[in-house]
Amino acid sequence: MSSNESAEARLYYPPEEFVRQATISGMDAYKSLCDEAQRDYEGYWARLAREHVVWHKPFTQVLDQGEAPFFKWFADGQLNVSYNCLDRNVQSGLGDKVAIIFEADNGRVTKVTYSELLAKVCQFSNALKSVGVGKGDRVVIYLPMSVEGIVAMQACARIGATHSVVFGGFSAQSLRDRINDAGAVLVITADEQCRGGKNIPLKPAVDEALSLGGCESIRNVVVYQRTGGACNMVAGRDLWWHDAVQGQGDACEPEWVEAEHPLFLLYTSGSTGKPKGVQHSTGGYLLQAVLTTKWTFDLKPVDVFWCTADIGWVTGHTYITYGPLACGGTEIVFEGVPSYPDAGRFWKMIQDHKVNIFYTAPTAIRSLIKAAETNPVVHPRNYDLGSLRLMGSVGEPINPAAWEWYHRNVGGGRCPIVDTFWQTETGGHMITPLPGATPLVPGSCTLPFPGIQASVVDETGAEVPWGQGGILVMKKPWPGMIRTIWGDPERFRKSYYPADFQGKYYLAGDGAIRDRNTGYFTITGRIDDVLNVSGHRMGTMEIESALVAHPLVAESAVVGRPDELTGEAIVAFVVLRRSRPTGEEAKKIVAELQAWVGKEIGPIAKPRDIRFGDNLPKTRSGKIMRRLLRAIAKGEDITQDVSTLENPAILDQLKHGAG
Repeated sequence: MSSNESAEARLYYPPEEFVRQATISGMDAYKSLCDEAQRDYEGYWARLAREHVVWHKPFTQVLDQGEAPFFKWFADGQLNVSYNCLDRNVQSGLGDKVAIIFEADNGRVTKVTYSELLAKVCQFSNALKSVGVGKGDRVVIYLPMSVEGIVAMQACARIGATHSVVFGGFSAQSLRDRINDAGAVLVITADEQCRGGKNIPLKPAVDEALSLGGCESIRNVVVYQRTGGACNMVAGRDLWWHDAVQGQGDACEPEWVEAEHPLFLLYTSGSTGKPKGVQHSTGGYLLQAVLTTKWTFDLKPVDVFWCTADIGWVTGHTYITYGPLACGGTEIVFEGVPSYPDAGRFWKMIQDHKVNIFYTAPTAIRSLIKAAETNPVVHPRNYDLGSLRLMGSVGEPINPAAWEWYHRNVGGGRCPIVDTFWQTETGGHMITPLPGATPLVPGSCTLPFPGIQASVVDETGAEVPWGQGGILVMKKPWPGMIRTIWGDPERFRKSYYPADFQGKYYLAGDGAIRDRNTGYFTITGRIDDVLNVSGHRMGTMEIESALVAHPLVAESAVVGRPDELTGEAIVAFVVLRRSRPTGEEAKKIVAELQAWVGKEIGPIAKPRDIRFGDNLPKTRSGKIMRRLLRAIAKGEDITQDVSTLENPAILDQLKHGAG
């Protein structure tokens, strides 16, 4: 579909049956919530906090703006996140309900009820306390996707320790940097992790990290025996998980903490320099996790919810470890990759587990589109996906062509898609459809979550007219927001509340545009992904979407490189739905794609350089590493850490993959 067609021509309205049963039903209900927040901002959030969170000591203060931008929410209240996720569900009669359905890399399924999960968390909490871990201590978790990963996070929350999960694909050096910055006292890891039929060591990376120096704060390492792989255990420091919990009681009184107590640190993966530890609170974060799970995903007691993210990322924190459990839901925890044992894995799991709500990343969707079209056996039409009633997208903007395929082939044309914009720093969804209320537009995250005050401004902080691109900001603090960067408050202030906006607005770091007619938001890419070609500002996402709309293209990523004539030149990295072309055939397809983009957007948007690859450089969670593509486009040597890449060999191919 041409990018010039009106938003109205592309509206998808929620099915009437979905609207009737939805928690937030119809646009009037959405507007009523927004109006309430507009009239009494603090009163709105206070009401929701009292209704959706169990407090040990009720709060009397709502928002404290005294030391802006270091805002505090519900500061004099006390609570415990683990209690809210587990005890209250067991006490309300959900003890025998399945909390987690774990499917391992080899397809083996384990089910854990709320009562069983509470017992596991209490036993591990007691084990942590037995080695001296307590309130305020930092614990680094370096585990595979597993029930034990959720147990470790919940146990830290239960005893008031602040966890910092490090994705299992990070290198020993990256792990060491995070341990050092957090001042962690303990690491929780496994002997190995299983991915795509392979066992990948984890404990050796911990040993290497601790040998690099500067990790003197670490007292113990707890090791979960996942595979039974060879593992060096250091006497006096290391202990097996199964030994640590042996004989521990299955009851543990929660540590009641202040609402502003740091629940977790999560380090954003920058290219170089000191890691940035995003610090989240207990009370405000939990409230946003619960509300967005209930409203964005319309989670019902009978639903089976599946978020495919890893717990090493914020999506796995909010929409695996905390949100669904705090809502008493049943969720899938998935170990593995979407392409093993074949690219029908996701569809088979939806079929086997009768998944009702499915939440995954655009990169996964695009790779599965290519797989389905090259191997019809793994096309979603060959699986019974009738249990689905809602689907979601997370991680980056989803291009309209992938949205349409997802909607038609996975959701059968009947399932709303919630295209969610949010960040590690925001704690939960910020701009997203509510599925029983919001008419959908492919490629647009639509409207702010009720209570979120989003705006598009220019470089001076002045609002820009609808239809004109600009910088996305949040005009008011919200409960689930980042509190600071661990140990570096000044960096927090400069990064998120810059002087350009007089420190008034939260800078999301993304460009956005609002539709002239609907006011819907579309994310145009990171601010540094907005290209300036001969004075014309263009979001890389717009060009990527145009490329992927071409019948030959499965996936694309667009970056800029310096150009003396135009300021920046557009470089596109493209994966076709067929084998990678070479020679004259490649040149022919390059010309065809350049003409296509010129027709879809305009001549100024034509990529100067198009390179073909069998894939794009992605992290093991499926995120495209655009910083590496920028280096390739500029002809630079890649000196950054590439240990998180799923496919590092692709870099050499793309260096020489010009058409």
